[in-house]
Amino acid sequence: MRMLNKWLNPYANWANFILRLFVGVIFCAHGVEKLFGVFQGLGLSGTSKMLEQYGFVHGETWATVLGLVELLGGIALIAGLFTRYAALMLSVVMAGAIVMVHMPNGFFLPNGVEFAFALLAANLTLLVGGAGALAVDEWLVRHGMFAVPEHEQARSQAA
Repeated sequence: MRMLNKWLNPYANWANFILRLFVGVIFCAHGVEKLFGVFQGLGLSGTSKMLEQYGFVHGETWATVLGLVELLGGIALIAGLFTRYAALMLSVVMAGAIVMVHMPNGFFLPNGVEFAFALLAANLTLLVGGAGALAVDEWLVRHGMFAVPEHEQARSQAA
């Protein structure tokens, strides 16, 4: 274990980058699916009808909002831009999807909560942990365009 820790600890900051990249791609795909109907998706009209079946009023507006949050949130995660805000918005979307869509279908796939739970957990991890390596957020901090919270300053000085 000591050898594994010695080898991996210098790269711990890359963990959130890896998470951001994969989760961002997943949300981009789901956003494009909702908005444009690619990847065998329902498209805007189909997503709108589905949302109305779940009790949403103005299904097309909600379909557009959800598709844009997923697409733009996914892009933001991939870039590491406003990562915590994107993760927060995507967490809200996933919490809503869990309650409204997935819970009635049980735990396991294809329509259960297990994958939605994993995406929620990933977004909550990014919300708490930040962007990690290779992030626009980090570049903005280094160039004085983002304020760094005191606990982050203390952590970076200790490292």
